[in-house]
Amino acid sequence: MNKVTLALAISLSIAGCSMKGHNVILETNYGTIEIKLFDDAAPVTSENFRRLVSEGFYDSLQFHRIVPGFVIQGGDPNSKTPNRMTYGQGGPGYTLPAEIGEPHLRGSVGMAREGDQVNPQRRSNGSQFYICLSDLPQLDGKYTIFGTVVKGMDVADSISKLPRDANNVPIDPVYILKAYVEK
Repeated sequence: MNKVTLALAISLSIAGCSMKGHNVILETNYGTIEIKLFDDAAPVTSENFRRLVSEGFYDSLQFHRIVPGFVIQGGDPNSKTPNRMTYGQGGPGYTLPAEIGEPHLRGSVGMAREGDQVNPQRRSNGSQFYICLSDLPQLDGKYTIFGTVVKGMDVADSISKLPRDANNVPIDPVYILKAYVEK
């Protein structure tokens, strides 16, 4: 574990103690999605997600990638800019250790990452996440699953049906208006 990863893990552990076990709510312009985080299976990823949520990181970001029957993806800070060609390339400036083990089921929430050729350790992006629209066993063992949608899969399904461009970016933006940790 390098110094940055160790410092991040320690700060997440300290900052996240009072939030453990609480669900995350994503209010979008298409409805609300509630996510239960897997604190035991993916503790570093779960606490990182809660911390970013509590800091307002996800507010006004977009679900920038839609692949019907597969996933909807969000969490890229580049989606705040009008340059759609950079969507999917951003993050908070760090990656997270792989916490691979949970299956990709409908409603599973996982972390995006760069491919194995440039990322053989399968480290996760620090902020970009996806919601599985169906069971995706072909992804098992390759990505960190850190939660599941407990309410709002109908919202994710609605988003997945929106018109999109050749890069799977929605034609009309799908915003995370506000993200917060359930009280």
